Amino acid sequence: MPLKGSCHCGATQFEVPEPPASVTSCNCSFCAKRGALHAYYPVAQFKLLTARDRVSTYQWGHYVGQHHHCGICGCGTYSEFPSFDTGEPDYDKMRVSVNARLFGDDLDLAAIPIEYVNGKTDW
Repeated sequence: MPLKGSCHCGATQFEVPEPPASVTSCNCSFCAKRGALHAYYPVAQFKLLTARDRVSTYQWGHYVGQHHHCGICGCGTYSEFPSFDTGEPDYDKMRVSVNARLFGDDLDLAAIPIEYVNGKTDW
């Protein structure tokens, strides 16, 4: 059953095919300030329901990833990154990180296991 999410004002909306099996909490400088819990999906499973020009993008550091947020209310919505399964960026295996907090009442987030990533010192 598809799961829909949206930013605070509803201007940015997206859909994924199923709830995440787990979410990730990262303590890197960006994630700690953003406060998102990340649910990862292959690019083909993510569907942006909003016109792409309504979404703003932020990149920093080595510009490997793209962090997207609503251009109206500012909520961090999703990010696009290559897989780092081997420790190096794999641009042939892109994935989308969705802010699972934006699923709202459609997901009991408290029932989803949280994996903690030490992005502060490991990256």
